[in-house]
Amino acid sequence: MKPAPTQATERELELTIASLASGGDGVGRAAGGRVMFVPFSAPGDRVRVRVVEEHTRFARGEIVELLAAGPSRTKPLCPVFGLCGGCAWQHVGYEAQLEAKREILRSALERVGGVRLPGPIELMPCPEPYRYRTRTRVLVAGGRVGYRQRRSHALCATRHCPVLVPELDTALERLECGAQDSSEWELASGEGGAVRIERLEPPGPRGLLSELAIQVGDDNLGFSPGVFVQSNRWLRDALARAVHEAAGHGRLAIELFAGAGFLTLGLARRFTRVVAVEGDTASCADLVRNARRAGLHNIEPCCEAAERAAAKGFGAIPDTVVLDPPRRGLARDGAAAICALRAARVVYLSCDPATLARDLALLCAGGYEVEAVRGFDLFPQTAHVEALATLAYGSRG
Repeated sequence: MKPAPTQATERELELTIASLASGGDGVGRAAGGRVMFVPFSAPGDRVRVRVVEEHTRFARGEIVELLAAGPSRTKPLCPVFGLCGGCAWQHVGYEAQLEAKREILRSALERVGGVRLPGPIELMPCPEPYRYRTRTRVLVAGGRVGYRQRRSHALCATRHCPVLVPELDTALERLECGAQDSSEWELASGEGGAVRIERLEPPGPRGLLSELAIQVGDDNLGFSPGVFVQSNRWLRDALARAVHEAAGHGRLAIELFAGAGFLTLGLARRFTRVVAVEGDTASCADLVRNARRAGLHNIEPCCEAAERAAAKGFGAIPDTVVLDPPRRGLARDGAAAICALRAARVVYLSCDPATLARDLALLCAGGYEVEAVRGFDLFPQTAHVEALATLAYGSRG
């Protein structure tokens, strides 16, 4: 639980921004050493801020005046940047973003999780820090289309988004022209520039492109509306390849949170048997179709909550457990259930450093040791960072 503010304040002060925090805010220290979080500031900025919230150990402020720009500050491309809740770092140069993400990941694992890292964290940059995203959800209200405003449920209307691949940016404008009231839509791009525009809430009728396909390695991966798939066009293959290499080869692999099979198909070519666990029925149905199309008969789909399936066991000791949970990480007792499987290796793909740190600490307490951690910048212009951790069982000397 976050500590309650000690008091409201409107006082102003000057400070220099030293770094970027995991939530996206710049971080500086006020006179006396109190940590100050300042949205939309960049490392090296000298700013005058208004203190809007005070806590015992830290405070939050908003920029009143940029006194001197830091070396990493740059001009945002999006006209609604700062109002839209999607991007936090368009005002920060890309190299500074990468350095911040590397430090955010290291700090979470070492300081929060107490995880002993085997060495420096390698972070794979995105070849294109804009025009990378192939899937997004948007809101429609009052005949306008856009995203949620920062820290609000209100609509931030926009007809263009610079992080979307070009065909989805065009689709966003098309949707705006035919907008309906009070609905949520998914825009997705597939192979050959195919675009799907589907209403999610309330559910709409399924069109001819209800199932769309993306290329992952040598496979075409189909996914239905609302089903999660990795959305960075430029790093999809590199991410899947890194997971497969970390998983190794063997007789039995257990994949938890398998989704539509983004990692499953490649695992099935490395292991004699793959048990793919996915709790969402639509995702599981896509997984079954993708395995059939690929001609892979060694995949055993299990439509069940991942932690529940792991607690039951799989009738044999797996060589590897691969997991790609949602942002909240593993549910309670999930790490204990994975440890009880006694797999030689655990490969954990995470989209949240804090929950990864928590879960790795539990896995290490259960007998594992972290062998490697790699980062992938799947979401440039935001503070999000993907991490791949590889663990080995009983490897402590």
